Amino acid sequence: MQRLQNLQQQVNFLGDDDTFGHIQLAPADPILGMSLAYKADTTPGKIDLGVGAYRTDDEKPHVFDIVRKLEAEVISDKSLNKEYLPIEGLADFNKGAAALLFGKNSPAITESRIVSAQCLGGTGALRIGFDFIKRFIPGDIYVSRPTWGNHNQIISQVGLNQIEYPYFDVKTRGFDLKGALDTLSKARPGSVVLLHVCAHNPTGVDPTEQEWLQIADVCKRRRLVPFFDCAYQGFATGDLDRDAFSVRKFIELGFQMIVSQSFSKNMGLYNERVGAVHFITGNKETAVRLLSQLKTVIRVAVSNPPAHGARVAAKILTNEQNYTLWVNELKTVTGRIISMRQLLKQELDALKVPGNWDHVTVQTGFFTFTGLTPEQCERMISKHHVYMLKNGRISMAGITTKNVKQLALAIQDVVVNK
Repeated sequence: MQRLQNLQQQVNFLGDDDTFGHIQLAPADPILGMSLAYKADTTPGKIDLGVGAYRTDDEKPHVFDIVRKLEAEVISDKSLNKEYLPIEGLADFNKGAAALLFGKNSPAITESRIVSAQCLGGTGALRIGFDFIKRFIPGDIYVSRPTWGNHNQIISQVGLNQIEYPYFDVKTRGFDLKGALDTLSKARPGSVVLLHVCAHNPTGVDPTEQEWLQIADVCKRRRLVPFFDCAYQGFATGDLDRDAFSVRKFIELGFQMIVSQSFSKNMGLYNERVGAVHFITGNKETAVRLLSQLKTVIRVAVSNPPAHGARVAAKILTNEQNYTLWVNELKTVTGRIISMRQLLKQELDALKVPGNWDHVTVQTGFFTFTGLTPEQCERMISKHHVYMLKNGRISMAGITTKNVKQLALAIQDVVVNK
């Protein structure tokens, strides 16, 4: 009877108290918040340069033709079912994803030294990777300044210590090689270095091949563990193999490392959450043990990944005809972004906008770090209805042949009229 009364008192207490009332409103995600502000703006001619998702020249989302074709095949295939995938995901997808990134003839693949697991997009791959690091190699994490904002959030949530290394040179609007090497040369052995494979987000600035070799040298000397993030393979140079230079070179140099991979951009599978995490180990025996532990990390996080998007991606990656059709479409998509860089540069030069704008065509991938100040970005939004991040990043996919002149005029206005 006494226990029943005590239980009743606890229930009454909870009923009188606002259990969740102490929770504060979280700050809006700057990228998604910008997208909401754009959608709420009713001004004709507004421009969305915030979210990094591909748009056609008509400002429409794009679904690859090969993706539509293969989706129909997957849906109509009566031999498929809705059973759980293995914890590490769809085997054909993992095999194809590794071959795309590392090269099908990579010694790491032929020697069975790579452990691959399907993840929930690039973000899921990063989270699983850092969860694994936290459990097994919990050193400092060196992160470029700046980097994609979610990198910082994920590392913080996992509970790892992060240290910034210089990356973007404000004066040259290029890569700060000296700053990066100086900082990494002081890193403690065993620390992890987060590197962008290509098309660095948010700057669009990538190291040259020679600079990558210098980064590799300092990582080797300091015994640092590379963690590559590959979200834009195919979008830097327009060539899938050239874009994978950095990660393949590090494997060639004997590094054991981690790589996260996303197919959101280069296959347009944004809402299917198709990604992978790869661990390059020293030998086959280590790979077997690592996979067993990786499964325990994935099991408690998501149990196992979804099948649909991975099935579509696997059909592209493991079939030569499908692969060729996809590559041709991807070249069209990346070609449009490259042409928008050239057009914007031409318009800025024609208007004689003060400053050097060579970086617009030198930078690569989805984004350009314009060099505009936060105050200028504010005026781009409030006066010209050009929605962009306040750090000066713009998504080149939001530029079209119809709005590029309008954008250039807006940039001219905020630069000239201080």
